[in-house]
Amino acid sequence: MLVALLMLAIPIDLNQIVEPGSKVEKVSTGYIFTEGPAWRRDGKLIFSDIPGNKLHVLTGSEAAVYREPSGNANGNTIGPDGLLYTAHHGTRNVTRTNKDGSVTVVADKFEGKKLNSPNDVVVRKNGDVYFTDPPYGLGRNQPELDFRGVFLLRKNGQLVALGRDFTTPNGVVFSPDEKVCYVADTQRHHVRAFDVAKDGLFANGRMFADNIPGSPDGMRVDVKGNLYVTAGGGIHVYDPKGAKLGLIEVPENPTNCGWGDKDAKTLYITAQKSVYNIRCKIKGVRF
Repeated sequence: MLVALLMLAIPIDLNQIVEPGSKVEKVSTGYIFTEGPAWRRDGKLIFSDIPGNKLHVLTGSEAAVYREPSGNANGNTIGPDGLLYTAHHGTRNVTRTNKDGSVTVVADKFEGKKLNSPNDVVVRKNGDVYFTDPPYGLGRNQPELDFRGVFLLRKNGQLVALGRDFTTPNGVVFSPDEKVCYVADTQRHHVRAFDVAKDGLFANGRMFADNIPGSPDGMRVDVKGNLYVTAGGGIHVYDPKGAKLGLIEVPENPTNCGWGDKDAKTLYITAQKSVYNIRCKIKGVRF
């Protein structure tokens, strides 16, 4: 796999996050459309190639196929149990990969109707699973649900619709204290913030960032609560109040990002045909 270094123009407001003169590194390339970077506890990165119908595992710069077919795996996350959770674009479900390598479907229907096309997924510290469900993977299939939403899967198996007023819900992530959930709505070019009640439900939905260029997609946060949004041109970084700190440029349009390495200070970025990373000053929050 090709490894290359590319210079970045770092705005002054981003100097608190990345060193001036930092470089984005192209770690691995040659895929069709990458997504869902998730750092495992064994020091390896899992990511998806959606149309390639594969999950890959990256060790350093060496990539290998982890699972094929993957059900057109899209977003991935490592739960507090250390297990891999995956939103599947093609099979229209959410799965958990168990310690023995077996795969369990944890969500595929809501009130007896097939999900649209789960896109991104995150797991809270208490084990509750949140995922977005846009229509991207439907193809010629007719949707069974009459909305495109965000869902909460409780530990007891109950599936709850948290919001039905999204056009294309995509990236989903929590603030470090898990009191706020951020949801990207791609076609509306914005990110909304929701307070998270004690029962896990959403409250006080509000605009967090609007007029985001390109296609707002996957997101992550750092320990200071800054939000990293993959969208047109690179990683758009916002402080916890929604003020934009700047843009980390990426040569290919990014689709998602995730924190990796032992110190959680390396941001891994999936972008079109490649995987990139960049070292940061601030530690990230792994979800």
